[in-house]
Amino acid sequence: MKTPPSSRSKRYTVLGLAFLLLAPGAYGFTEKLVQFVRTLNTDNEAGFTIIPISNYFLIAGGMACMLFWAMSNGMFRDIEKPKYTMLQREAELDGGALTEEELYDA
Repeated sequence: MKTPPSSRSKRYTVLGLAFLLLAPGAYGFTEKLVQFVRTLNTDNEAGFTIIPISNYFLIAGGMACMLFWAMSNGMFRDIEKPKYTMLQREAELDGGALTEEELYDA
């Protein structure tokens, strides 16, 4: 299945911008992490920061796992559906169920 040229160029533009924005941040984070590990190996006083840093990694890792789980289970495929489902249920509770046309026009 071929993608249209406009879709392909849009995808490359988004990926390029994402790389331009994320690459410096990833480099800075990696550099600071390496400096932190070197400090732990050389200085005993810097060891007090290991608990907050390990908590940060545990929380960030858990959030990353939840994000990948949600992506793999299709949670982000139709993000508009819950809005319309809520309106449909509200209309049913009020006594008059809306048709799909009325629902989307509301």
